[in-house]
Formats: sequence, structure tokens, C-alpha cells
Amino acid sequence: MQYIFSSRNRQVLKKFALSNTIVAFDFDGTLAPIVHNRHRAAIRQSTRDLLAILATLYRCVVISGRARNDVRRRLRGIGVRGIVGNHGIEPWSTSPALENAVRHWLPLLKDKLQQFRGVAIENKRFSVAIHYRHEPRKQEARATIAATARDLGAVRLVGGKQVVNILPAGAPHKGLALERELRKMHRSKAIYLGDDDTDEDVFALPDRGRLLSIRVGLNRSSLARYYIRRQSEIDRIIQKLIELRAESAMHP
Repeated sequence: MQYIFSSRNRQVLKKFALSNTIVAFDFDGTLAPIVHNRHRAAIRQSTRDLLAILATLYRCVVISGRARNDVRRRLRGIGVRGIVGNHGIEPWSTSPALENAVRHWLPLLKDKLQQFRGVAIENKRFSVAIHYRHEPRKQEARATIAATARDLGAVRLVGGKQVVNILPAGAPHKGLALERELRKMHRSKAIYLGDDDTDEDVFALPDRGRLLSIRVGLNRSSLARYYIRRQSEIDRIIQKLIELRAESAMHP
């Protein structure tokens, strides 16, 4: 992985900024800092102001593991063009069958995990997130989650920062969601910023010069080609994209 703001990478952002590009973001840990209480996650005011400007210059998309309505509420007034929830399931691939599958998982999950007082089960209608940030027996909780998931049938587990996401097997993922947004908006390139295992489905997409993948935080095992050092640098990269479009307008 290469630091996106190193001197040798100055032209990388410029190449995409001056192209027919979507700018796409994960939410938690990318646009918004990770917080102790997930219900209080919010974009800093500085990021909100910059993102509102960016959304007037680029087609901007947010692709989150949160439920779509949850993300929409946290982005109200910013003007992003697309909001995708549930790791790519919402809005296109929702169905009663998926919702019923999740509903049937919940009793078993609650029964097996009730021994862990610090574990919270979040029902997102089309997927489940199991948060163990407040559980002191983290390793035991993760093992129990994995063992219980094997009894749920055809599911896919996606890890995160002190959370395990359980999705129906075969459900769309974030990579497919970005591909769909590119087609829908008739764009040929994308910049994507994410911070977690759930974003690796985007980073794994074939590049072919059309994807600029940037991870929040250096992670040698990630498939992202570039990184920023910390979440607070999100303002810097948004500001740079704004400046590059402004420069191109002044000097076409």
C-alpha cells in the first residue's frame, strides 16, 4: 500500500479528479469517526461542510453496512447522489425472503449469545450486526458467534471493528453496489474510501485503471492500493478533490 499524499502519488488523485468519476465512501470509520456508542456516530461539521461542496462537483455515493434509512438520516442536507445500505443489499435487492431469513436467525442468536452481557444484536432487516465492543470476553464471544452462524444455514460472515456482520449467502456486497452505481450514473471511474473488512469487496474489484482504492489506516493485508493514515485525514482528501476540480475549471 502507498500513502496517497506522498510526493510520488501527487498525480494519482488528479488523474481521477479530472475524469468521469464517482467518489464513494463508507460511513463508519471513514466519513464518521468510530465511537463508543454506535447510535451516536456522526460526521464532524468540517467534514459535513466539505462533503456538501464535493457533492456539487462530483457524483458522490455512500455505501454503508448500516441500514439505508439510518445512513440517510445521518447524511440529511448534504446532497450525496446515492445511498446504499446493508452492505449493498439496499435498495435494489431487498425481498421478503431475505427479511424472513433474518427474522428466523434472531431467536437462535439471542439464545446462544445471551450469556454475553456486552454483546448487542442489531437487526437491520436484511442482515444482522453483532457488536461485541462492550464485551470483556471478546475472543469467546467471537467464537460463539461463529459457531452459532454455522447453524443458521447459508450465510456469509463479514468481520469489522468489534462487530460481526451476518448476511444471507449470495446477497450483493459493496463491490457489486459500486459497480451498479457506476452503471446507473454513466461513470467510467470511481474513487472509493473505506476502513474495514466490509470494504474489501470493493478493493477486490478488477482495477483496469478505473478504481482508485484508498483505505483508512495502513493494513498490509488489504487489497486497497493506497491509504490515508487516520480517519481525520478524510477532510484533507475531500479538500484536495475540491481543489483539483476548481483548478480544472479555471484552466481547462
